[in-house]
Amino acid sequence: MNFSHGLDDRLPLLPAILFGLQWTAVTVPLLVILGKVVGAVASSDPAGQTLYLQKLFFFTGATTLGQILWGHRLPLIAGPSAVLLIGVLTSRGVPPAAVYTAVGLGGLLIVLVAGAGLFRYVQRLFTSRVVAAVLLLIAFTLAPAIRNLIIGGPAAGLPVFNLLFALTLLLVMYGLHRALQGMGKATLIIWSLGLGSLAYALLAPSRAAPAPEALPLLAGFFTGLLPRLTWDLGVLASFGFCYLALVVNDLGSLQSLLGLLSPAGPERRLTRGLMGTGLANLASGLCGVIGPVNYSLSPGVILASGCASRFALAPAAVLVALLAFSPAAIGFLSQVPPVVVGTVLTYIMASQVAAGLLLIFQSASGRGFTLEDGLTLGLPTLLGTLIAFIPPEILDTFPAGVRPLLGNGFVVGVLAVLFLEHLVFRPVKMEEKGP
Repeated sequence: MNFSHGLDDRLPLLPAILFGLQWTAVTVPLLVILGKVVGAVASSDPAGQTLYLQKLFFFTGATTLGQILWGHRLPLIAGPSAVLLIGVLTSRGVPPAAVYTAVGLGGLLIVLVAGAGLFRYVQRLFTSRVVAAVLLLIAFTLAPAIRNLIIGGPAAGLPVFNLLFALTLLLVMYGLHRALQGMGKATLIIWSLGLGSLAYALLAPSRAAPAPEALPLLAGFFTGLLPRLTWDLGVLASFGFCYLALVVNDLGSLQSLLGLLSPAGPERRLTRGLMGTGLANLASGLCGVIGPVNYSLSPGVILASGCASRFALAPAAVLVALLAFSPAAIGFLSQVPPVVVGTVLTYIMASQVAAGLLLIFQSASGRGFTLEDGLTLGLPTLLGTLIAFIPPEILDTFPAGVRPLLGNGFVVGVLAVLFLEHLVFRPVKMEEKGP
């Protein structure tokens, strides 16, 4: 696959700024959406919720910068883990110190296991078919979240309008993708977010919430350090499953880019990337917020923009970390209409589906695409999508200990493709027959 900028290419000033803004525009809405949900659980006070968002912004920026410079050194964005959000939601009524002690200990465990070099043995499990399935699963298991973003939004009660607006914006984006060249085409995502938000504000009733009241820059920002560890065996067991799912998610994200870019030293990148995720979760737990994970939508952004340079993420990481010190800026950025976010995610995920299909057909070019290839891709993708669309009220009936695993379509799909690839359709070596 050809890219305008390679993995270790340093960008000129203007492209660095534009690509950095594009990565920021992709990261911030996801941060705000997840942060609002978990912030409401952490505090009923609007100021406390804003403070929680500030901490998430800071740790996201710091983690991304540390990973691209010293960790896995891949163009992957990090952000709060939705799997850990499930753990927080299932621990309502438990003292917050017990929850975030479990978060910190989970991060420490990842650091110890990765530091021992054990995760490098997992890499051989991710064959071309597995990586292709992971890329497809990322797109299809995000479908329910994208649907909710598009159908909902500030223009409540106008689902038909939102759907028509999304389809129109999507068609315009593909038309511009065909017509534009160079930097205009590469930064189409950021222009779509900005112009799409403007068009939606003009065409739909604006019901955006006012920006939160600004807090003093450093007031309480680094508070929340646990004065003591609080042990709760039930919470620790629940978060043990959460971190198993987080590791599978992180491995899938890392392997999707390792398969896409084929960089040197994949084992070292995998180990250091997981250690970076563990350290970030340890620090997040000590400061009372959920830990980050490498986001799996990064390959779609790379393919949509044509830029695979890890240094393009550096301006975005610094900007996100700096935004943590401005509650007013966070409030302003949270006003991007969800329908616009959902439409842009659809565009990105379509590129990711294309990457998965291209990868599997390239790997099968010498022998031809087989029925086993189709089954290894098809069943996990279908199974993951079905799990992703299970209604929340049904998921609530699952035992709390297995909900983070069986309720996560991405994790179920990854486990299914590993099972099919390495057990069901594992090649059988024929013994040599004698004369």
